[in-house]
Amino acid sequence: MQPELWNYQPHLHDADDTFDIAGYHVEATDGKIGSVDEATYDVGESYLVVDTGPWIFGKKVLLPAGTVTRIDPQERSVHIARTKDEIKHSPEFDEATFKERTYRDTVGDYYGRLPGMGGPGV
Repeated sequence: MQPELWNYQPHLHDADDTFDIAGYHVEATDGKIGSVDEATYDVGESYLVVDTGPWIFGKKVLLPAGTVTRIDPQERSVHIARTKDEIKHSPEFDEATFKERTYRDTVGDYYGRLPGMGGPGV
């Protein structure tokens, strides 16, 4: 598992600042994909669960915190360094196992292979 993929980038928040982004709109590099259903802030294990609403027929996706490039509290939006297509083709969200390491490893392997996430093409 790539630890940097599961941490928010340091410039996104102050170390003493706690923030709750649940309910924020999520923007991929090429448009809105849904809203944050759940977010965690554990060092090395942070992620977002995004409810895609009608975009992917009401499915949810798990995004590692390292994919977040910007948080805008005024606009209540979270910007992700991935395209809609990359997110759409990510591993199927599994409500029963998404908190387990095996599932997160699968998601991490997928996002870790994409350009800009420490994988090929970086």
